Amino acid sequence: MKIHHIAIWTTQLEEMRNFYCTYFNGISNQKYVNQNKGFESYFIHFDDCASLELMKCADIDSRTEGEQLGYCHLAFSLGSKDSVLELTDRLRRDGCQIVGEPRVTGDGYFESVVLDIDGNRVELVSEDS
Repeated sequence: MKIHHIAIWTTQLEEMRNFYCTYFNGISNQKYVNQNKGFESYFIHFDDCASLELMKCADIDSRTEGEQLGYCHLAFSLGSKDSVLELTDRLRRDGCQIVGEPRVTGDGYFESVVLDIDGNRVELVSEDS
């Protein structure tokens, strides 16, 4: 058994699509639109792992800031400590908010944490600490 996809509601569909395709090498399908429901979505596919569904709907309000029940974070395994450092630096240069500087966690991972366009937490992880 494996996770098929993770879904995120957003009010910034195109910007979120660009974020995950640009920084995480995601491949997007064509936009799905259901005009009757005011619903639009993209599936972003990644190499040999779960997909990310980005969804926008006219009657879904934006979420409040801060931690809450439900979606907590999405983690991408980058393969090496150097890759985590390089992508963290690139995201910082491009104006993304780094909320967790690169570090070794208590359980032995090397990681940093960045916020995506909507403020969702994205962990950049390596088992190579």
